[in-house]
Amino acid sequence: LMEKETGTILLEDNAHEKLEPASVTKIMTLLLVMEAVDSGRVSLEDLVTVSPYAAGMGGSQVYLEPGEQMTVSEMIKCVTVVSGNDCAAALAEHLAGSEGAFVTQMNQRAQELGMTDTTFLNCTGLPAQGHVTSAHDIALMSRELILNHPKIREYTTIWMDTIRDRTFGLTNTNRLVRFYEGATGLKTGFTNSAQYCTSATAERNGMELIAVVMKAPTSNQRFEDAKALLDYGFANYALVPVYPEAPLAPVDVLLGEQEQVQPQLERECRLLVRRGEAGQVTTRMELAENVEAPVEQGQILGKLEVYVGEELRDTVPI
Repeated sequence: LMEKETGTILLEDNAHEKLEPASVTKIMTLLLVMEAVDSGRVSLEDLVTVSPYAAGMGGSQVYLEPGEQMTVSEMIKCVTVVSGNDCAAALAEHLAGSEGAFVTQMNQRAQELGMTDTTFLNCTGLPAQGHVTSAHDIALMSRELILNHPKIREYTTIWMDTIRDRTFGLTNTNRLVRFYEGATGLKTGFTNSAQYCTSATAERNGMELIAVVMKAPTSNQRFEDAKALLDYGFANYALVPVYPEAPLAPVDVLLGEQEQVQPQLERECRLLVRRGEAGQVTTRMELAENVEAPVEQGQILGKLEVYVGEELRDTVPI
């Protein structure tokens, strides 16, 4: 169980055990696709032409025909909602030229994210000897996807939809999207050897949590376990916005053309606290009385220290 904004792990059990992720693999596939979309390398409206290889993927699919064309957006929808292996492979080929080249990028990105338990051998999660990851690593890639590519939520929260001019229906494999308050996604997976897996995300009161369950014996069990994890997080933790106790006063500038400069916090501060600790959050500010010209944008004039009780939890440059 991980909190999205800070990446804090709230609960874990055998989090680094290397297991087959089944279609939860596709979180990395989606991450690379969304990175390409958000950087402008591909457009959601681009047409993807389906190769015979992608059409022959098997497993969960939307029965793409070789030569069929579908937009990147429709394909993302098919991957998130019904876990289409054919669409995942088609997107991989569209981005990297071949699934093999795309898988190299998946593993490279996994390394960059610190996913040390992970080896990807395909973009779908179909069974392959040595294709493994861990609950911890799934949380890392899930966080990267939802934190930096919020548009994915438009797809992962779909309960039912259609493709091909409403002739082909889609229903989400993630039951929590319909039945859990605040559910935002993210991805389920099942194969006979991997059993039932999920990375379940939900947001309440401005705090989004990621619950990862692997190798559950039944579909129902994975959802119950994910709900229990999310319930625990929402019941016991909160994200508290922290502001200085007094407004930041202007700082005098010595020998400058302007007499004063207005300091500001380098970033917003939101602190993850256990419920009941929110009242114990205090701040201490150190701010220069004056500064000598010239003053640069980004120059550090002080710091805001954030405490819970006596414990220093964060320091924000001013």
